Amino acid sequence: MDYIEIKVSCDAPFRDILIAEMGEIDFDSFVETEVGFDAYVLEDQFSHPGLQQLFNNYRKQTKIWYELKKIPKVNWNEEWEKNYDPIQVGKDIYVRAIFHDPRPEFKYEIVINPKMSFGTGHHETTHQILALQLEVDFKDKKVLDIGSGTGILAIMAHKLGASEVSSTDIDDWCIENATENFGLNEVKPKTVKQGVIKSLAFDESFDIVLANINKNVLLEEMDEYARLTKRGGYLFLSGFYAHDEEDILESTSALGFEKLKSSAKREWTAVLLKKK
Repeated sequence: MDYIEIKVSCDAPFRDILIAEMGEIDFDSFVETEVGFDAYVLEDQFSHPGLQQLFNNYRKQTKIWYELKKIPKVNWNEEWEKNYDPIQVGKDIYVRAIFHDPRPEFKYEIVINPKMSFGTGHHETTHQILALQLEVDFKDKKVLDIGSGTGILAIMAHKLGASEVSSTDIDDWCIENATENFGLNEVKPKTVKQGVIKSLAFDESFDIVLANINKNVLLEEMDEYARLTKRGGYLFLSGFYAHDEEDILESTSALGFEKLKSSAKREWTAVLLKKK
């Protein structure tokens, strides 16, 4: 199926805001540019009136210009190579593509080649969860990564000593890409399932659950995350703004979780919780 590409020009402070808003209307991949960003959505999920309404909501705050065109499936590796630099998370984690040189001085090196998947480590939400993962003992733990995108968080869990990792996503491109990245990092996942979490009917619980999606999906699926997390287990959440943290914590508290730590980076927040 073809994609719709939207090239957006906007003021820099609004780039992340618009990317998050477009994620709410089914855009699933983004590439930052010098003047803004490019966004991609499956043709049959694209609503031009919906996009125009979204931009109109912000036109009093920032200048927005855009153009769109239909394109075949993108060679995402090629696009990424044009725009991507490797990243470091603290002193221990190095995330790179296969066309970058290894950095053996880092304790953990992750190789990621995205197609149309979200989660290269560049976005503040992914970056923060990677950092938070270093603060929990993953050794011999069962881990579930929900909405895994590239699979980067599950890969990190494996490198931290998890005994088994499973991942899910709703998009077939993400499933394909996560599977490829698992291979690049010598990860053998227990399962890689496609679909919304409530439809996948996992009949087991996990020591650690990770979900980096968006506020609305997190709140809608939170009862399922609680069901899937063992007592005494950990839940990592991100994909929402700092001002949404109160709503997230209200939901998790009602389901028996206590907050251990949170972090904030450029308006985005990640939280680490433990199930009582």
